[in-house]
Amino acid sequence: MRIFDPHIHMTSRTTRDYEEMFEAGVRAVLEPAFWLGQPRTGVGSFTDYFDSLVGWEPFRAAQFGISHHCAIALNPKEANDPRCAGVLDLLPRYLAKDGVVAVGEVGYDSMTPEEDAALERQLEMAVEHDLPVLVHTPHRDKAAGTRRTLDVVRESGVPPERVLVDHLNEVTVEMVLETGCWAGFSIYPDTKMDEDRMVAVLQAYGTGRVLVNSAADWGRSDPLKTRRTGDAMLAAGFTGDEVDRVLWRNPVTFFGQSGRLDLGAEQLDAPGEALGATYAGNSVLRGARRED
Repeated sequence: MRIFDPHIHMTSRTTRDYEEMFEAGVRAVLEPAFWLGQPRTGVGSFTDYFDSLVGWEPFRAAQFGISHHCAIALNPKEANDPRCAGVLDLLPRYLAKDGVVAVGEVGYDSMTPEEDAALERQLEMAVEHDLPVLVHTPHRDKAAGTRRTLDVVRESGVPPERVLVDHLNEVTVEMVLETGCWAGFSIYPDTKMDEDRMVAVLQAYGTGRVLVNSAADWGRSDPLKTRRTGDAMLAAGFTGDEVDRVLWRNPVTFFGQSGRLDLGAEQLDAPGEALGATYAGNSVLRGARRED
């Protein structure tokens, strides 16, 4: 089983996590910029953080056979802190870098005017840099926050097929898929979604434009939740090809829209073949487009 975890915060994880992820079939990850758990007091701390996402973390992941890409943004929680406002001026420097395949996490935390302004500006940057967007939906008032997100995306002019709306659940999935955006689901031990609920969503809505992630970070989370979801899908009667689509081909297709996704050919061998899936070489990973 080959796995691309499209939302995981490896900055918060250990080398043992990388080892266990590789053993479970994880061959690629996308790490979006996020809140580190305590307030950052100035723009300089973001510079150091972004440098680690484009430099150190890809190097660390490579030691364990995992390809690491990232998304860069001012996250919605810290968009409310005036000390972080200058980060928006810093972003273009990083959005031009090869390993950055999306703008994110952007979106809402408390749905404030400051978050509105940060989201709108970063959607403009996504257009300017021709990058897809990873959107964080709020943990509180999720339905209202998701509807507001979709309204802002619609007004921004960003094509819906270039937008991944994440942290969804059974209440919000239909409204996202109806717009043409991609739907992301975070599988957690106690909160958000679990494997069984995710399987039920896939049974109801199918495997197209759906991404499953662990969103593992510094809190109680599990970087192997993608694998556990794949196993649950197989146990529920999904085919190996359907599992491969959700856990590999869908994230490759979405982030491939950046034209920067570079997954070594060695990562396309045994894991996919074990599921009966095929892939036509590394050339499809650059500039990949949405599947019908």
